[in-house]
Amino acid sequence: MRRTQIYLDEDLWRALHARAGCEQTTISALVRRAVREGYLADLDQRREAMQAFVGSGKGRWDFEDSQDYLRDLRRSSRMKRLNKT
Repeated sequence: MRRTQIYLDEDLWRALHARAGCEQTTISALVRRAVREGYLADLDQRREAMQAFVGSGKGRWDFEDSQDYLRDLRRSSRMKRLNKT
């Protein structure tokens, strides 16, 4: 674990102090929990989504030949519209 220092305004410090007293924990524990939920929870959800996505295209009939698929995408009207400047 690493130690860091943060500056809190008076209102935030009071709110954390009161919450820590109610939960019988420390302000540090509250801050660690908030950071974990705010940043790592999203990371874990994205990691799970990526794991679920891996291999999802396996056996799809419309991706038999990736080169043909990409050529078709490049020939689409949307690409023609984007190239017109």
